[in-house]
Amino acid sequence: MKYDMVIIGAGPAGISAAVYAKSRGLNVLLLEKKQVGGLIGNVSTVTHYAGIIEKETGATFANRLKEQALGAGVEIVYEEVMEVELTADVKKIKTDKSVYEAAAVILANGTTPRKLDIPGEAALSGNGIGLNAARDGKRYEGKNIYVVGGADGAIKEAIYLAQFAKKLTIIHFEEKLGAIAEFMRKLDQLPNLEVRLNTRLTGVFGDDHVERLELTSEKTAEKEIIEDDGCGIFVYAGSIPNTGLYTELKSEDGFLTVNARMETEIPGVYAAGDICVKQVRQVATAAADGAIAAINACNYIKSKSK
Repeated sequence: MKYDMVIIGAGPAGISAAVYAKSRGLNVLLLEKKQVGGLIGNVSTVTHYAGIIEKETGATFANRLKEQALGAGVEIVYEEVMEVELTADVKKIKTDKSVYEAAAVILANGTTPRKLDIPGEAALSGNGIGLNAARDGKRYEGKNIYVVGGADGAIKEAIYLAQFAKKLTIIHFEEKLGAIAEFMRKLDQLPNLEVRLNTRLTGVFGDDHVERLELTSEKTAEKEIIEDDGCGIFVYAGSIPNTGLYTELKSEDGFLTVNARMETEIPGVYAAGDICVKQVRQVATAAADGAIAAINACNYIKSKSK
């Protein structure tokens, strides 16, 4: 099947790109592996984005992104991209179900949350660790909850989880938390909070749920075992770019390099959002990236058709 443009990834960057490209009269296909919204669709709350509604959650935000794209006439297909061929004039995208061709491609499939790679994590994933705050938080009401991470995303989810927790413990390997002032003020107001700095979670143990945790001091390497049967652990340890398929493109630490037009070094191939090398990874910057990529990709396609 042939399109003017194929966009891979339906997060804020991909949706923005699709809406802009469609508005310019192009035949656009938007490919998404799981769900519209990407990682933002899984968060408890969406903040600091111009235009959000009151009490905006990741789910409501993702749904509004989807409605906007469909309302603009964007075709969204839920398939997993397995292989890409980007260097030729006609780009080929092979999914688990079909093969698509396009004059231009925008890569906007973001990042995947980083795992801790500690003993017990894989076996207990979804059963006490590797949880989603918006989906799983209430399941741990009245129990102890642990949040691993100290940046904005971790602290925002910790604040949300505090309403359910008997005791909320933040575990962070650095000497201080790295969240913005607004989140730190809200954190200071929590009555059930403990913060463990200079500490890493280095193991989780249990049969079919978490029964105990191992913490390790960054300063002394001393290990501590905490017995906490039935607790919940929410991990926010950063993310890794979904660039494994794009071996033809240049990258830095796995993130794709682009210029101000969101162009990669291959003509007709653009990238947008968190998948790129960039200073700020926020919904606002992802949407901007998508718009820039789409406008320049449209110009590229028109120049090729003359």
